[in-house]
Amino acid sequence: MARQEQVLQLEPPHELKFRGPFTDVVTATLKLSNPTDRNVCFKVKTTAPRRYCVRPNSGIIDAGTSINVSVMLQPFDYDPNEKSKHKFMVQSMLAPYDMTDMDQVWKEAKPEELMDSKLRCAFELPLENDKTSELSSLPKSASSSLDDGEVKKIMEECKRLQMEVQRLREENKQIREDDGLRKRKVTSMASSPHSSSSQAMMKEEGLSTRVLALCVLFFVIGVIIGKLAL
Repeated sequence: MARQEQVLQLEPPHELKFRGPFTDVVTATLKLSNPTDRNVCFKVKTTAPRRYCVRPNSGIIDAGTSINVSVMLQPFDYDPNEKSKHKFMVQSMLAPYDMTDMDQVWKEAKPEELMDSKLRCAFELPLENDKTSELSSLPKSASSSLDDGEVKKIMEECKRLQMEVQRLREENKQIREDDGLRKRKVTSMASSPHSSSSQAMMKEEGLSTRVLALCVLFFVIGVIIGKLAL
């Protein structure tokens, strides 16, 4: 006796497509719909069980409902010259009204009660222009994740830091002018017994002040760059 025609509707109906790169898990979704007024038991089988993880790989689809099956291809070294020979089969049968143990139902099922559909597997790599469009869309998606309030805060912070940098520049300029004035005073005090020690102390003080100002300046610039990068 011939087997029954598959009552489940498969989407896609004939081919599961997996799009690389295949350096990570790639998932394809198989939708199983039950348009009948009976519950339907199903199983998903593959010719390469070590290469795929299927969730759920079996179960019951209630009358008039559907279920999504995730088919996860494990990472592998893809060879574009090698055609995929992997196949999947969706096996189903009408669930008995008095079913209590699904495993037992499958064991006792008669061949004429079983229905099946086969699907091929196809591997694809993204086109170069697709990669370019994906890369170009990254800055846009990143910026869109910030709301107007966050953008405004960042702009205000940048403005404040720019003013701080300008203030430090002016202070540094004033320090250099004061340092020049001290040097002239030291020169005029060359006859004093303590002139050498006073000159050394003033130079050290001016140098320390400049180093401190430059450190603060570099820190502020680093904060600005960090804010813009975010």
